[in-house]
Amino acid sequence: MSLSCEEDDSSAGWTLRRNTTRETRTQCGADWGTSAGSSCKISYVLPWHSGVYWCESREGATSQSINITVSGAVILQSPVLPVTEGENITLICRTQTSSDLPADFYKNGSLIIDRPTGHVTILHVSKADEGVYRCNIRGHGESPPSWISIKLLIKNDLLHRDLTLTRLTVSPSSSQFFQWSSLSLSCEEDDSSAGWTLRRNTTTETRTQCGAGWGKAAGSSCNISLSFPSDSGVYWCESREGATSQSINITVSGGAVILQSPVLPVMEGENITLICRTQTSSDLPADFYKHGSLVIDRPTGHVTILHVSKADEGVYRCNIRGHGESPPSWISVTAPPPDPSPLQQVFTVVRYLVVFCPYVISTVLMVSLYRHRPTGNHLSVSMVMTPPTHAEQGLDDGHDDVTTEHQF
Repeated sequence: MSLSCEEDDSSAGWTLRRNTTRETRTQCGADWGTSAGSSCKISYVLPWHSGVYWCESREGATSQSINITVSGAVILQSPVLPVTEGENITLICRTQTSSDLPADFYKNGSLIIDRPTGHVTILHVSKADEGVYRCNIRGHGESPPSWISIKLLIKNDLLHRDLTLTRLTVSPSSSQFFQWSSLSLSCEEDDSSAGWTLRRNTTTETRTQCGAGWGKAAGSSCNISLSFPSDSGVYWCESREGATSQSINITVSGGAVILQSPVLPVMEGENITLICRTQTSSDLPADFYKHGSLVIDRPTGHVTILHVSKADEGVYRCNIRGHGESPPSWISVTAPPPDPSPLQQVFTVVRYLVVFCPYVISTVLMVSLYRHRPTGNHLSVSMVMTPPTHAEQGLDDGHDDVTTEHQF
């Protein structure tokens, strides 16, 4: 299996990362896969390679994540990336030796069709075709579930990105929680009409939405009253049109120690504080590790890293003697945002002109009309005397037409 980051900017240093049941945010080449530039090749796949994969740049930008499942006797070959509305997709139910056996296809648990050759094509897909699919080959078994995502065709991508940017936040702000803790996730959105919702991938489910067996949805927020280790996974916001926010990793531990660290990427130059704690105390002596090596020990369980840089990025853990070790936490450090491109600057200027020009023009016109209005104290009135009729000419033959102006 080969995965590649198709990049517009090769200088960004894109690499493959993944989350599995055994590891968190590990990079291709670190005990799995062979890295070749922005590609990664896995020569022999095993079930424990199942997980969430994504591309990540040197600056901390991420691609959309995909879910890969490595299974046994039967698999369902389906699109791994979102499909655009109107396209056709083909699903193939197969064993390791054949893709032409009779198969039944299911969507969201219900039988939709059976095929004598194990192939089915869905023409001109729409959002109604989105869902969880499986297949079954009699005498061989059932495939794992596969989520098929349908996205709308966006004609004005620049405007779409400007209107639908959203940010996922977590409260309390931490990437690790104790079992039984409560937490809240929110999509901070610029456009409430986009219909942002919370989704997640865990070890037991794929792309499930808040309210569907986990959490309680409230608008673009999701509340988890009691968390369990099974709630550990990757969370993200997704709009009605299929746009996604940056994903975050949340770990719910059933152990005695957690490391409270930033769940969102930290900007270069900022300060971050790591807290090693038990369920009852955050002031016990603790050792802090980065990439498995001891970096510092603290008598109170707190450590602050000043003015972070990319060199501070990595996997951190902590240990409290007599209590145990925390799960690992990845801390991501991003570069400050670049200056806007000329096209973005032009777009911004035009947007402000469209908003403010009518206001300015109407204000100038009103002021101009006000300054030139009649005052009312010195009104000039012109009275025009019409020429006399023939009947009157005999009486007034000696008079010319007269125009008289009176000042009031």
